[in-house]
Amino acid sequence: MHPPTAHEIPETDLLRRAQSGNREALEQLIMLHQHRIFALALRMTGNVADAQDAVQETLIRLHLSIRKIDAMRGVGPWLGAVAVNACHDIGRRRQRSRLIPISATAVEIPDSMPDPERRLSGRESEECLRAGLSTLPEKERTALLLREMQGFTTAEVARALGSSEVTVRSQISSARLKLRRFFQQREEVIS
Repeated sequence: MHPPTAHEIPETDLLRRAQSGNREALEQLIMLHQHRIFALALRMTGNVADAQDAVQETLIRLHLSIRKIDAMRGVGPWLGAVAVNACHDIGRRRQRSRLIPISATAVEIPDSMPDPERRLSGRESEECLRAGLSTLPEKERTALLLREMQGFTTAEVARALGSSEVTVRSQISSARLKLRRFFQQREEVIS
C-alpha cells in the first residue's frame, strides 16, 4: 500500500500537520494551491514576472504565518487574501496607478480547439475578456476575479478584501454589468 498523496489527505489535516511543523505537509499545501495563486496573481498584475513575485511573497507569508490560519476556514481563502495583498504591494512598489491588463503573450490559451479558426476565436475571446477586465475599477475587478475565477464564496471574498458581503455583491454585480456593456459596445463596433 502506498502512502496517501496530498489529494487523498483532507486539507484540514494537512494544515494541522503543517502547523505542527511537518514540512512535507506544508509542501503538499503549497502544491495544492500554487497554480490557483499564480492564475489569480497573473490576472491581477498583468505580467508573469510580477505574478511570480506575488506567488513567492504569498508562499513566504504562508510559511511565516502557518500557525495563524484557522483550519475551519481553510487555506485557500487565506492564500487568496494574501495573494491579493501581495499583488497590491507589488503594484504600489512599481508605482502603478492601475493594474495593467495581461499582455497577449502572458497567458497560454489551452489548445482544446483543433482547427486554427476556432483557436483564433478563442484567443480573440480571451483578449476581449482581458480588455474588458482592464476597464473595471480595481476593487470590482478583484472581487469578480476572486469570485468567478478562484471560486471563492462571497463571504471569503469579503474577508479577503476586508469588505462586507453586501459591498462585495455590489462590486461583483457592477463589474458584471460593466463587462456586459463593454461586450455589447464591442459587438456593435464589430457589426
